[in-house]
Amino acid sequence: MSSELFKKGLKIRTEVLGEAYVKKALDSMDDFNQPLQELVTEYCWGAVWGREGLERSERSLINLAMISALNRPHELKAHIRGALNNGVSREKIREVLLQVGIYVGIPAAVDSFRIARETFAEIDAA
Repeated sequence: MSSELFKKGLKIRTEVLGEAYVKKALDSMDDFNQPLQELVTEYCWGAVWGREGLERSERSLINLAMISALNRPHELKAHIRGALNNGVSREKIREVLLQVGIYVGIPAAVDSFRIARETFAEIDAA
């Protein structure tokens, strides 16, 4: 976990998802899931999110659409927060989720809107 790519990925992951989220993920590492955490941090966050070519806000919008389509509520919640951290407005998040409804299906959009509203409420309450 000391490679330059891991360090780069850890920095980006923390900036996008927040220190508390990343700390919780890394603190929960054990012999079983450590390789996954290393893979996610190095390649997802370091190699891909660390590339030039797309702004972080653009990557966030793409992630919201894909994660909504895959029906991954836990990851969606984290990436809604990440999108907001990357400067994406709630209005743009809404538009992405509407697009999901048309191209993926209304049930995916309904669930994604529910998760977004819950996330916004948590943020507003803090």
